[in-house]
Amino acid sequence: MASTIKDVAERADVSGATVSRVLNGKGNARPAVRERVLRAAAALRYQPNRAARRLRIRRSEVIGLILSDIENPFFTALIHGVEDVAHRNGHSLILCNSGEDPRREQLYSEVMRAEGVAGVVIATTSDRQGEAGARELLRHGVAVVAVDRRIPNLDLDTVVVDNVGGAAAATTHLFALGHRRIGYIGGPLSVTTGRERQQGYERAHRLAGRQVARDLVRRGDFKFASGFARMLELLDLAKPPDAILIANNLMTLGALTAIHERGLAIPKDIAVVGFDDLPWAPALNPPLTTVAQPTYAEGAAAAELLLRRIAGPKNRATQTLRLETTLVIRRSCGARPPRTQDKTRGGSQK
Repeated sequence: MASTIKDVAERADVSGATVSRVLNGKGNARPAVRERVLRAAAALRYQPNRAARRLRIRRSEVIGLILSDIENPFFTALIHGVEDVAHRNGHSLILCNSGEDPRREQLYSEVMRAEGVAGVVIATTSDRQGEAGARELLRHGVAVVAVDRRIPNLDLDTVVVDNVGGAAAATTHLFALGHRRIGYIGGPLSVTTGRERQQGYERAHRLAGRQVARDLVRRGDFKFASGFARMLELLDLAKPPDAILIANNLMTLGALTAIHERGLAIPKDIAVVGFDDLPWAPALNPPLTTVAQPTYAEGAAAAELLLRRIAGPKNRATQTLRLETTLVIRRSCGARPPRTQDKTRGGSQK
């Protein structure tokens, strides 16, 4: 027998009205209550009775977006891009945040399927979870597009940036400024962004004829606290780095905080380059050199690919869009900003 809203309400220990509001994306239920409802719905494999609810938006008009960390400002513009394309095409958007937790990503994949969305754009928490969740969605006829992070072993429409080229350009720039001990704080190797940005850092060393000093390579989890901790580890070395590349914005903020706590001057004592260019970057003292991503364009392109996939035909060849990054040179790296910015190679399609 199919589960009902009453069943979900009893399991989550809330009212039926609360269940309805949460599943319809209305109201402002507390995060803990919302998660209880979603877990109960997923566990019971609740399927809304759309025939009995004629005013509900049709399945073909709803798409989902599962993000790996909504607290990361990088995703704000990406959400905007997805939403704008969806709205222009008469679609509504359901937004879920996995918080870099594979279990929550699995839960929200099940919720998307239970809600009967036509398609999902996903920035996965890990290769393994992304593959498992996407396979299950595809098995139930839900279109899937990967964004920001590729999902290996699956033939999916995908939108990413040239992470290798962006990290290589930043590291090469630091070498050109005379830095020799260039540290690196990267993300987890369980996601493609973590692997590819480290590959770019290592590629720049090879092109410069230099060995990567393994004591200068640290990995965090793309969050503030790990950037702070890994930066302190590097500064505590007997021979600390004279420059640092950090693989995302939140870890960059953590690293900058650690540098300032040690009373070091940027770029005199250590040059800094971050990945992700956000509105606060030019306002820092000194302004922050960054690898900028076309975040809005990533979201818009992912939504466009998803809508094409939903419209069919289902056997249409998949497409990977690799967008260009831009090295935005400011004073934190020790260089005087040029009038025009150099761009890394990118924008390829396959």
